[in-house]
Amino acid sequence: MDLWHLVQNQWESIIYGASIKRMGIALLILLLALLLRKIFSKVIIVFLRKLTQRTKGTLDDAIVEALEKPVQLAFIIIGLQIATQVLILPPEIGAFAYRVIRSLVLYTLFWSAYRAADVFSALFERRVFLTADKFDDMLVSFLSKGAKAVIIVLGSITIAQVWFTEIAGVLTGLGLGGLAFALAAQDTAKNLFGSVTIMLDRPFNIGDWVQTPSVEGTIEEIGFRSTKVRTFAQAVVTVPNSVMSNEAITNWSRMGKRRINFQLGVSYQTTAGQLQECVKSLRNILEDHPEVHPETILVYFERFGDNSLDIFVYFFTNTTNWQKFLEVQEDVNFKIMSLLEELGISVAFPSRSVYIETAKGEVPKEVGKIEFKGQDNSD
Repeated sequence: MDLWHLVQNQWESIIYGASIKRMGIALLILLLALLLRKIFSKVIIVFLRKLTQRTKGTLDDAIVEALEKPVQLAFIIIGLQIATQVLILPPEIGAFAYRVIRSLVLYTLFWSAYRAADVFSALFERRVFLTADKFDDMLVSFLSKGAKAVIIVLGSITIAQVWFTEIAGVLTGLGLGGLAFALAAQDTAKNLFGSVTIMLDRPFNIGDWVQTPSVEGTIEEIGFRSTKVRTFAQAVVTVPNSVMSNEAITNWSRMGKRRINFQLGVSYQTTAGQLQECVKSLRNILEDHPEVHPETILVYFERFGDNSLDIFVYFFTNTTNWQKFLEVQEDVNFKIMSLLEELGISVAFPSRSVYIETAKGEVPKEVGKIEFKGQDNSD
């Protein structure tokens, strides 16, 4: 006989006879519980908020906010508990009501713990925000999500034990269903171990610019299951930690300096003295620049090119920020242009000389010289 038929069979014994008076008392108890809940919300909570506003910290305010709703639910649960005791329900219905109330009590406790985890997580986030080490931010985010996951799992198992005497026996009795569940949970386990690997190896921190074979962008959040990366197109890509921990990761934010190298080609009309002065002055420009790293500055006349005299330029910037790097590069380019103008040196363009052979024994005459202004694609 299912529960519904059991309730139908017991209905008359509850409604009629001596239970009418108890039902009225139980109803009054529920109304009193609702009234106390209202008083708690309008009077006690308001008083506590005014009291916590006088303190300097915000922890007490957050605790009051987090526990308000669970305590309101607690008034209803207490009312239901007293009401069921007054009614003196039949054993079968009483056992069912006991399980419901006990489940609600456990739910309220774990709900309170879940909301309290949010409070302490926010408190720790404010503390680690003051530190320079970004690993603290990553650790707080990881532990916060981990604590919430543990609370949810423990809460679910504890409430399930109210309805099943031996939860382990139930799980064992699932047979193939339990095996399928275990196989489905493999990805979750992989992501969990991947997150632990990321926390131990620390290949990146929140805010770092990283590049992997699957994504490139800024680390926005490191979670219990996945890592969120904001791309330069402002899209958010969620990468499972099992994938993130197994891929090659290039962390551009951990560069100590950024490299700039190019060849400056000047025309063949440039004299040796002009070229020597250009190389020397260009080297001085880089050595005196405050944003150029002084350790490695290479400026040399490298070779006689097909269309130009090539000067090799190789140096690093102090900054690794992309925008600042571009600003330094632009400033150096303008200084090079000013130097070339000052020395009377022109930048070479790709050019070709065309000769036509005339009669036998005569010297070929140069009849034209063609300059290609732009990029030389002959290579």
